[in-house]
Amino acid sequence: MAGVVERRSIDVVPDGERHGRAVSQFTLWLGANLQITAVVTGALAVVFGANPFWSLIGLLLGNLLGGAVMALHSAQGPRLGLPQMITSRAQFGVRGAAVPLALVIVMYIGFFASGSVLAGQAVGELTHLGETPGIVLFAVVTAVAAAVGYRLVHALGRIAGLVCALAFVYLGIRLLHRADLGALLADHRFGLPVFLLAVSLSASWQLAFGPYVADYSRYLPRHTSARATFWWTLSGSALGAQWSMTFGALAAAAAPAAFVGHEVGYVVGLGGAGLTASLLYFVIALGKLTINVLNTYGGFMSLVTGVSGFRGQRTLSPRGRAAYIAGIMVAGTAVALLGKDSFLTAFKDFLLFLLTFFTPWSAINLVDYYLISKERYDIPALSDPDGRYGAWNLRALAVYAVGVLAQLPFLSTHFFTGPLVAPLGGADVSWLVGLAVPAAAYWALARRDTARLPEPSAAPPAERSPAGSGG
Repeated sequence: MAGVVERRSIDVVPDGERHGRAVSQFTLWLGANLQITAVVTGALAVVFGANPFWSLIGLLLGNLLGGAVMALHSAQGPRLGLPQMITSRAQFGVRGAAVPLALVIVMYIGFFASGSVLAGQAVGELTHLGETPGIVLFAVVTAVAAAVGYRLVHALGRIAGLVCALAFVYLGIRLLHRADLGALLADHRFGLPVFLLAVSLSASWQLAFGPYVADYSRYLPRHTSARATFWWTLSGSALGAQWSMTFGALAAAAAPAAFVGHEVGYVVGLGGAGLTASLLYFVIALGKLTINVLNTYGGFMSLVTGVSGFRGQRTLSPRGRAAYIAGIMVAGTAVALLGKDSFLTAFKDFLLFLLTFFTPWSAINLVDYYLISKERYDIPALSDPDGRYGAWNLRALAVYAVGVLAQLPFLSTHFFTGPLVAPLGGADVSWLVGLAVPAAAYWALARRDTARLPEPSAAPPAERSPAGSGG
C-alpha cells in the first residue's frame, strides 16, 4: 500500500515523483461529470422555465465558458506542482488566503452533501437499507477513497468515465424511445432570463471545480504542455457535463411529473427492472463516488492549507490526514441528512450562491498568474508570512470583497434578488460582473507591485501558456 496511499498534501511535488500524461485530465473530468447531479443541474434549466431547445444551447455556452476558466486553473498544476488553493497565497497573502479558503470549504461540504443525497438513494435501493443508511454508507466509502489519494482518484475517473458513458448511451436510447425528440425541441421561443439561467447553471458547475482542479494535474511532469493540460481538461469536463445535462433537460421536459423530485427513481425506471435496475443503481453510485472523492480530497487540502497558513505546517502525518478527511465527511453527511427532503430548490440556489464567491477568486487568481506574475511564483515564500507575499494582502482582499458585492444587484436566488434583476427581465448576469470587475481592478492595482514578483530565473516557464502569456 505504500506506493498507493499518497504521502503528499500541500507540499510541492518533486520532479522525481511526477508521472502521467495530460490525457489523464480528460478521463478524470469526463468521469467526474457523467453523473446524476449534473443530470439534475441540466434539468433545472427546464424546471425553472426554459424550453429544451434554448436550454441545451445555454447549457453548452455555460459549460464552454466556465470550463475554459476552470481549465486555465488546471494548466497551473504541472507548472507549479502545488495544490490550487496554495497559489492563492501569492494573491491574498499566506494568511489572507484563508478568507476564500473558508468559502471553498463550504463549497466542498455542500457538494459532498448534495452528492450524498442522490447517491444515498441509489445505495439504499441497491442494498435495501433505505435512504438514510445509504447516505451514511456512501459517505464512509467516499472518505476511505479520499484518504488513499491521488492515484485512486484518477483510477476512479477512468473506470467511471467508461462505465457511465456506456450507461448514458443506453439511457439516452431508452429516453428517445419514450419521447419524441422533434416535439421536445420544436419550441424555439427565446426568453433571455431563463436562457441566462441555463448559462449560469452550467457555468457555475464548471467554475466550482476551479479551486481544486490543479490538485489533480500537479503530479504531471513539469515539461507537460500547458496547452495540452488546458484542452484535455476542458474537453473532458465540458463533454461530460453537457452530455449529462442534455439528458437531464430532455428528461425533465419529457416527463416533468415523473422526473422532478424522483430523479434517481426515474433514471433507473427508464432503464428497466431487475438486474438492469441494480446495475443502474450501481452506476449512479459509482458516478457520485468519483466526484464526491474529489470534493472530500479538495476539502481536506483546503483545510490543511488554511490551518498551515497560521501554524506554518508544510507536511501532514497519516493520522492528521485521516482526521481532516473525517471532519469533511461528518459535516457533509450531516448537511445531507438535514437537507435531503428539499433537495432540488436548495441545490439550484446553492449553485448560484457559490458562483457569487468563486468568480472573483478565479478572476484574481488567473490575472495574477498569467498577466502579473507571468507564471513565476516564489515557492518558499508561499509558506512564509514574513516573505515576499506577506501574511495579509489587504488590497487583494478588498478587490475580492468588491467583486462579491458588485454581483449582488444582479443576483437572483430564492433567498435574495438584487434590485437590477427586474430591469433586466429577471436575468441573472451576476457571474459576468463577478469575472470582469475584480479582474480589471486587480490588474490595475497589482501590475505596479514589482516587489511581489520573483526574478525571471526563479521559475522559468517551460513554454507559453494557453492564455498566451509568456515568461
